[in-house]
Amino acid sequence: MHRSPSRRTALAFIGAAALDIAMSAPAIGQSGASAGVARTLAPTGRLRACINLGNAVLAKREANDEAGGVSVDLARAFARELGLELETVVVEAAMQSVEAVRAGRADIGFFAIDPTRSAGIRFTAPYVLIEGAYLVRRDSPLTDNAQVDRPGTRVMVAKGSAYDLFLSRELKQAQLVRTVRSQDVVDAFLAEKTDVAAAVKQQLEADAARLGERVRLLPGRFMVIEQAMGLPADRPDDAWRALRDFVERAKASGFVADALKRHGVQGAAVAPPATT
Repeated sequence: MHRSPSRRTALAFIGAAALDIAMSAPAIGQSGASAGVARTLAPTGRLRACINLGNAVLAKREANDEAGGVSVDLARAFARELGLELETVVVEAAMQSVEAVRAGRADIGFFAIDPTRSAGIRFTAPYVLIEGAYLVRRDSPLTDNAQVDRPGTRVMVAKGSAYDLFLSRELKQAQLVRTVRSQDVVDAFLAEKTDVAAAVKQQLEADAARLGERVRLLPGRFMVIEQAMGLPADRPDDAWRALRDFVERAKASGFVADALKRHGVQGAAVAPPATT
């Protein structure tokens, strides 16, 4: 029987797929992680990485039904550095990823940094910056992002997503309406006749291409989303430092840029080096 990706745990050995990545991507650089750090970071003996398919910019399901994308490439590379097998815990939404790492069901995850997620999770600096944008119907009177926050405007978002958390703080007059998955935002916006759909720009662009003349994106962005890695907050400091250092080396070596290019991700930028 087919199991929902939100419940599926796939054991991914560092084999041919990881070797292909290692051969095609720039070397990340020397790791300082010891066997002791690997044990504290991954106490089960395998690196359990939570992969959120709700962020289609960084993760997707491949033709072989396994998870792939920039997040998976980073998880494989980190597991290889630690000398561990990789186990991917695949979920469909950001909230499920947050819950899995907070509860210790995964050792690492990939998140948009937000202050409401800091309880129970310790983040690295971001490795990628992506944009949040608005989409409206072709005949909508809205022409600018600043016009969205008005009484009577209803904005469709994915529950618990970075842009839901951000807009929950920033919008003072518009009303948020929530669906479960980021991939469903535009279809829910049409079905429920809300005024605006808010999501990652690349997802909205794909939906706009699919729907043609029915919809359009508003110019620009309403936020910059900082995508980082994170681990349970109760893991020792040396485990967090190992993850933090890995992210910095992945950016500096060109590994992240290469992964974005390899997976055809456009409109996302490698984050600058951490300042602390």
